[in-house]
Amino acid sequence: MKGLARQVGSRPPSSAKHTRHRRARPPAQAIPTRHAPRRSRFPAPPCPPRRSRRSLASDGSGPERRGCACASIPDTRAVRLGSPLRQSFFARDVLTVAAELVGCRLVHRLASGERLVLRLVEVEAYLGEGSDPASHAHRGPTPRNRTMFGPAGRLYAYRSYGIHTCVNVVCGARGTAAAVLLRAGEPLEGLARMRRLRGLPDEAAPTLIARGPGRLAQALGLGLEHDGQSLLRSPLTLHPPATRASPARVLRGPRVGIGRAVNRPHRFFEADSRWVSPYRPGGGRTRKS
Repeated sequence: MKGLARQVGSRPPSSAKHTRHRRARPPAQAIPTRHAPRRSRFPAPPCPPRRSRRSLASDGSGPERRGCACASIPDTRAVRLGSPLRQSFFARDVLTVAAELVGCRLVHRLASGERLVLRLVEVEAYLGEGSDPASHAHRGPTPRNRTMFGPAGRLYAYRSYGIHTCVNVVCGARGTAAAVLLRAGEPLEGLARMRRLRGLPDEAAPTLIARGPGRLAQALGLGLEHDGQSLLRSPLTLHPPATRASPARVLRGPRVGIGRAVNRPHRFFEADSRWVSPYRPGGGRTRKS
């Protein structure tokens, strides 16, 4: 009996210890799934309409994440341009021309017939020989800057720091060597080709295409071989804005990345435009046009 009592009152084996209070688990197929949809007797309300990608890009209010497809602009728009600007537009005071270039459309028609179109949103004016220490022409004509001395309405192209090509519009009377640097633009037509010229993936945000003078020239396929090219006839033309911007929408400020005449408000740009390049004050550098 004592042996039997010890057996009855003894501690259960370890295996029984862990299974004493374990609940019986239902079969696996009976375990409810947390994310399993529940059926309802009532139909779900309709989803609100989704904003189209086109409107998201065209009004400038959409996300601007790098590589975000919803920030892309469709490459199907054919821009109506009208007649190009005449030489009389360029043969004026460079500051006047610079302010009125904001909103103009720059077009490069490729040999294949494809058009690349940008709307200018940021430019910088350079006054020329003897009057602007930041200008390439400040010390007079050289083989590099001879295009700046006219006639007006031509493209002045140069290599910046031996890396990027930058393009300018020659302005003013012949011999004054005034020019407007084209700093940034909004892509309007030919975005797929612009991305390829820039070496960007297809899903890259449009703001990466031409925000900055080097990017702008590269996106349009412009190089040193276009130096001296007329802007009055195809393949390279400038056209008036689709709608003339209000003067209040065109802001002025100091030029970017120069080391001389840094306080002159000769940079013109569109207010609240996401296509305008970031402002970086200069220091120790002497450049632009």
